[in-house]
Amino acid sequence: MAEGLHPPLQHTAHPHEPKEDDLEKFKKWQEARLERKLRGEYESAVFHLAELVNQNLETSLSVASVRVDGATNTRKSFLGWLIQPWLARHTDDRASKTNNLQGALYTARGISHILQETDLFHSVDAKIQRSRDYLAGEGDVDIVVTTREKGRFYLKTATEFGNNEGSVSVTGRVRNIFGGAEFLEGHYSAGTKTRRSFQGLLSLPLSPSLRTTGQLSLFSQERDLSSFASCSEILHGLKVAINSNWGVHGVHEVAYQAILRHINNLAPSASVSIREHAGQTIKSSISHSWTKDTRDDKLAASRGYYCKLFQELAGLSGDVSFYKAEVESQISRRPISGMSLSLAARCGLLRALTGPSHFSDRFQLGGPLSLRSFKANSMGPRDGVDSLGGDIYWSTGVSLVSDIPRKPHWPIKSHIFMNAGRLDAMDGTKGLSENLIGCLRKPSISAGVGLIYRFDPVRVEVNFGVPLVASKSDGVRRGFQVGIGMEFL
Repeated sequence: MAEGLHPPLQHTAHPHEPKEDDLEKFKKWQEARLERKLRGEYESAVFHLAELVNQNLETSLSVASVRVDGATNTRKSFLGWLIQPWLARHTDDRASKTNNLQGALYTARGISHILQETDLFHSVDAKIQRSRDYLAGEGDVDIVVTTREKGRFYLKTATEFGNNEGSVSVTGRVRNIFGGAEFLEGHYSAGTKTRRSFQGLLSLPLSPSLRTTGQLSLFSQERDLSSFASCSEILHGLKVAINSNWGVHGVHEVAYQAILRHINNLAPSASVSIREHAGQTIKSSISHSWTKDTRDDKLAASRGYYCKLFQELAGLSGDVSFYKAEVESQISRRPISGMSLSLAARCGLLRALTGPSHFSDRFQLGGPLSLRSFKANSMGPRDGVDSLGGDIYWSTGVSLVSDIPRKPHWPIKSHIFMNAGRLDAMDGTKGLSENLIGCLRKPSISAGVGLIYRFDPVRVEVNFGVPLVASKSDGVRRGFQVGIGMEFL
C-alpha cells in the first residue's frame, strides 16, 4: 500500500490540533487570567475591609497595652520610653472623640513608625487585638507589634574618591550596643592627602521622638599640606555634639571641641610665616550650625535650595581665641525641560580676639570645588611658595547645566560656569567694614565649560576654563581641570 503513495503528500493534521506556539500562548493567557482574578479578589477584599473600617471608625475602643515581639536585643525600658508618649496621648484623650477605632489605628501607626525610625528593625508590623487582660473591658484592645531585628555587626572596606583625593578605608559598626539604639562606629582610612585618619563615634537618641541625638567622637588625622604649604598637620581631638532635627525648620547642632594641632614636617623651602606657626597648639571651642536643604538632588540639583550657617567661638581655654562664622547657600531652578540653573554663594569671617589668627584656623580658597580655574587652596596671601590662608573670603558661582542632546537619561551632563571670589587677610589698621568693602571690590573671576558625571556618592567634573581676572598672589590654572567631590560651588 505504501508503494501506491506518491509525493507530494497533503498535510492531514487536524486543523484544531494545538501547536507548540499555541500552547505557549494559551499558557500565558491562562496565567494572565489567573492573575487578573487574584488581583480582582484582592482589590475586592481591600475595598470591603476599608469600607468596614470606615463604617466603624467611631466605635469606642481603648488601648490597654502595647506588646513588642521579636526585639530580643533591645531594652524594654527603651521601648517603653519610645511608646509611652503615643500611649499617653491616647490615654489623655479617653474623654474625647479620639478614644475610638480611629484613635487606636493612629496610635498603632505612630508606634510602628517610631520603631522603624530607630533603624534597628528589618520589619515592623502592628496589629490590634482584643485585650488579654482578665480585667479588660469590652472596648479594650492591645497593640501587638511584631518586629525582626537587623544584624548588630557591620564591616565594610572601600576605595573612596572625594575632595580631590583618593583613599582606602575600613568601617566597623556595632548597632544597638547597649540595647537603646546606640551606635558605635570606628572608621580608619589612608589616602593621598589625608595620609591617615581615624574616628571613633558613639551616638544615641536623647528624645522619644528621635529628633534629638547626642554624639561623642574621638578623632585623629595626619594631613599632607605640601600642595599649597610646606608642611604637614596632625590633629588629635574630642568632640561632643547634640543634633536636633526641627523638620521643615532645619537641623541644628551645638558642639564642643578640644583639638591638639601640630604643624610639623616642614620642608627646607618653608617660608618664615609657616615656621612661625610650627609646633603644637590647643583649640577649645563651642560651635553652632544650622542647615536646611530642600534640593531634589544633593549632587546635581534642579530645584530647591540649600543653606548652612556655622559659628564658632574659641578661647575657653587653649592657645587660640577667635570668632569664626561661615555661610553657604545654593538655589537651583529648571527654566526649561532638560536644563537647570544653579546659583551658589559662600562667605566667611575669622576675627582673632587676641593676637593674629593661626594658620590652622584660617580659610583656604581655590580649586575645582570652590573656585574653578584656580589651583587648590592657592588664593589669598602668600609668603614665597606657601599659601597662608585668609581671615575673610567670599565666592559665588552660576552654572547652567543641560542634558546631553538625545541622551537625557545619561549620567553625564554638560555645563557652562562663571565663578568669582576673593580671599584676604584682615588688616588690623582698618575697621571691619573697610576690610569687607576692600575684599568685595577686587574679585578674581573665571569662566569655562565642562562635563559633569554623576558617580554616586560623588560628582566628577572635567572642565576647561580660564581665569578672567586674578590677583598676583593667586595660583591660576588655565585649561583642563578635574574635580571630584560632593560639594561644588
